[in-house]
Amino acid sequence: MNQHITVPFSGDEAKKLKAGDYVYISGTIYTARDAAHKRMYEAVKKGKELPLSVADNVIYYMGPSPAREGQVIGSAGPTTASRMDKYAPTLLDMGLKGMIGKGKRSQAVIDAIVRNGAVYFAAVGGAGALLSKCITSAEVLAYDDLGTEAIRRLTVKDFPAIVVIDSEGHNLYETAIKDYKK
Repeated sequence: MNQHITVPFSGDEAKKLKAGDYVYISGTIYTARDAAHKRMYEAVKKGKELPLSVADNVIYYMGPSPAREGQVIGSAGPTTASRMDKYAPTLLDMGLKGMIGKGKRSQAVIDAIVRNGAVYFAAVGGAGALLSKCITSAEVLAYDDLGTEAIRRLTVKDFPAIVVIDSEGHNLYETAIKDYKK
């Protein structure tokens, strides 16, 4: 099923999304990769405030290439989500409603997705140049010293993704394999 969502979004909206749904995301999302996640995790453990409110928001696991002249952002493809698995449950428990990446997630992340009524979206790897066309603005929000891994605030319009793990724990990566073997 095709769905159009506006982010940030609530748990009730997240619960409407089902594994296998094609989703077009519009609104504000944030980027963060390994180094930024480590800093956020350490800040939380020390009781410090994060540079963004994760509640009801979406984090895209992406570090863009430099923008060419006249572009908002360079190539903006997803990175492997499992690299953030150590940190994701903490952010989900703080209210994060969605993550965009590529690849499988650990059982701890799946459990946190279900516990918090969140979702995991996959974006198409290798399509970073095309995905960047859905980004209408980009600004560094925090950790500028991390370069491409800095946290960015993106405004997106009809950013294409697929719900891989829904709020009930249904996992497209598992069900698709079973369906294919039939």
